Amino acid sequence: MISIWFFIGFSLLVDGGLILAAGIYQLTNPPVHPEVVLFNLHANVWWGAVLFAVGLFYCIHFRPARGSRS
Repeated sequence: MISIWFFIGFSLLVDGGLILAAGIYQLTNPPVHPEVVLFNLHANVWWGAVLFAVGLFYCIHFRPARGSRS
């Protein structure tokens, strides 16, 4: 039986990776006129990294067992 926390961790891992990739893209190609007031804080990079790290922890900690634990 696979724990629901493994799937939640996988979802956080994927979402964090996408947000982090978008943030890194914005770092390399900044907009001419940033619409966000605090654009210089790069919240999407930080938030993406946090989500990615938490998702990676959940995926490792709650990974399905390779053998049976009877």
